[in-house]
Amino acid sequence: MCLYVDDLIFTGNNEMMFNSFKQSMMKEFDMTDLGRMRYFLGLEVFQRADGIFICQRKYAQEVLQRFNMADCNGVFNPIIPGFKMVKESTSTAVNNTLYMQIIGSLMYLTSTRPDIMFVVNMLSRHLTHPTEIHLQAVKRVLRYIKGTLVYGIFYKHEGNEELLSYTDSDYAGDLEDRKSTSGFLFLLSSGAISWSSKKQPVVTLSTTEAEFIAAASCACQAVWLRRMLEKLNQNSKGATIMYCDNSSAIKLSKNPVMVEANILMFAFISFMI
Repeated sequence: MCLYVDDLIFTGNNEMMFNSFKQSMMKEFDMTDLGRMRYFLGLEVFQRADGIFICQRKYAQEVLQRFNMADCNGVFNPIIPGFKMVKESTSTAVNNTLYMQIIGSLMYLTSTRPDIMFVVNMLSRHLTHPTEIHLQAVKRVLRYIKGTLVYGIFYKHEGNEELLSYTDSDYAGDLEDRKSTSGFLFLLSSGAISWSSKKQPVVTLSTTEAEFIAAASCACQAVWLRRMLEKLNQNSKGATIMYCDNSSAIKLSKNPVMVEANILMFAFISFMI
């Protein structure tokens, strides 16, 4: 059961329990049964025979109208490939309240749009002193939303029930402190259920270290998700497969001796920093 102020949703696999719960709640509170969930806190839910599709199309349209971008031309990538964001002390400053409002709206939109998670994370690092360059980058994300309003997440009825994960890192992507960014994505029933894009706490000295730290963060999330799924009677049959595109990090994770040595090295680097 999920309760937010005066909106309540619940799920399960027992129809008799549903009816009993609704009757008991209606005896205590003044409630209205709206049937199957179709719209909840900006999330649109389409329950079909072949699966469930969730999106935030209406909310995205409201965001575009709020910031006068409803009639803009859509684009098909949220950021120019290879573009790096830096602090611009010489550029013209913009209204940071407006900038923070746009970023806050985009952060809520990431609830069903993992494709903008990385760029929103990168833009949110400049809330204190945004400039024209940052505002232009934010408007490009809004133009991308305009061109992809129908995007969302689809969970197939008979999709892959095994938990899969993908991890990657942006080595030294922050030009100010040279820290890397870790990212991971988990799939269940062919749809994304958990994703993250976060700056790493230490400065790595190679792509191998950056990828290894990102993989370690992904592994921690995998342990938590497996335990959560066990509470929902969704026990995994085997180990959770984690895909990483760095061969050195993969070889490093298979060697326990090298893993312990690198943990000590990371700890020493953090202490020196």
